[in-house]
Amino acid sequence: MSPVRRFVVIVLFDGVDLLDVTGPPEVFALLRRETGEATGYDVVLAAETMDPVTTSAGVRILPDTTFQEVAGRSIDTLLVPGAVELDAEGRVRAVSDPAVVSRVKALAGQARRVASVCVGAHILAEAGLLDGRRATTHWSTARQLAAEHPRVEVDADPIFIRDQDVWTGAGISACLDLSLALVADDFGEAVALRIARQLVMYLKRPSGQSQFSVPLEPVSTTRRVEDLRHHITRNIAEQLTVTDLAAHAHVSERQLTRIFKTELGMTPAAYIESARVEVARNQLESTDATLERVASACGFNTTDTLIRAFRRQLDTTPTEYRNRFRSSS
Repeated sequence: MSPVRRFVVIVLFDGVDLLDVTGPPEVFALLRRETGEATGYDVVLAAETMDPVTTSAGVRILPDTTFQEVAGRSIDTLLVPGAVELDAEGRVRAVSDPAVVSRVKALAGQARRVASVCVGAHILAEAGLLDGRRATTHWSTARQLAAEHPRVEVDADPIFIRDQDVWTGAGISACLDLSLALVADDFGEAVALRIARQLVMYLKRPSGQSQFSVPLEPVSTTRRVEDLRHHITRNIAEQLTVTDLAAHAHVSERQLTRIFKTELGMTPAAYIESARVEVARNQLESTDATLERVASACGFNTTDTLIRAFRRQLDTTPTEYRNRFRSSS
């Protein structure tokens, strides 16, 4: 039997995010090394012309081919990265070149499946490929995607979403999770996990894994709050009352609450609970510790408190979360 070679086309254009382009090919290239077989992917970078493309990082990339040259060819996977800009108020916004959108729309008709990386979902949406579908993108542009494309069911939480033959991924490192999921879909879960280990990824995360976590919350603008956050993390198993935190920061309890609401958009108690849930999530994913031990290690004291926090924060229970996201050895 001849080896299976899947033809992958990655769309290139000026201003494209560099990691969106380079991340997936790294994953695909490891398949052959892990299996020792000729089966795998033939990846090409396609652009409007053969001229170098300047990425958002300033690094220039040479295309392998042009859109015109791949037109009419049977494509296994069309990968569409994205690009962003800052508006007048310093907010991140996804940008879509109409010429690129037109090319993507045409090439998608030749592809077995289409996948966007990070804000590449905006290009798919402009091409009409996400209408009536559930999709994700980087959390920073999810509201923009929903506002500009009301026919798309935007879910900013998962790291990637598959809706039949269209896949969308969240931001930055999630491009690796999306690529691993594509490998698993093509060649099986076992080889995808082996590739994940080669990439030194702690866990090949399922699509439902949230792209949000406490470390991803906005960094505060004051050293005092950052010190408090580190203090909470270091002492997560302790009682951590508002009184204690105020004393640590040398402010009144009222001032502490005002600082947290201004800097982090939540009360100290809410932040502490979210931090404890984050630590508990990690333990549930990576250890066999009982719920009693997890609750104690995270400062919840009782399993009932742990369960109630999980329901508030994640709309699930610790047991359900572990069953879904436990890393298999």
